[in-house]
Amino acid sequence: SDLLNYLNNIMAKIEATESGREEAIMLDAKGYVTECTGDNIFIIKDSVVYTPPLSVGILKGITRDAVIEIARAKKISLKERNFRREKIYAADECFLTGTAAELIPVVRVDAKKIASGKPGPMTLLFSEEFHKMARVDGVRY
Repeated sequence: SDLLNYLNNIMAKIEATESGREEAIMLDAKGYVTECTGDNIFIIKDSVVYTPPLSVGILKGITRDAVIEIARAKKISLKERNFRREKIYAADECFLTGTAAELIPVVRVDAKKIASGKPGPMTLLFSEEFHKMARVDGVRY
């Protein structure tokens, strides 16, 4: 059942909420970042965008695919690579993508501020470009 496949994510979301957090970062058995409870995750370091590969068992998100498409169109280096939580702490920027939430800047993880603690320029660029893609003939879908 799809619900059972998603049970770990549901439990993590409950745990995050109970501890006063908005979201939880999911790790695989080896300690690599996979995704959040309902969103894909991206980090940016030195103008390169990183996101975990589908091979770690993450959801193939529509918005994730849109970000990858935007990176290609804008000639922004994007790598699907495994990374650990510490890479998020050291990132220049971080954002999440999800169908309902679209693109969400992340400015703090585990009480650690990411870079300036404000959404960065590449996050804002991806957000702007995604919103352009989401509008067809002036109608937002």
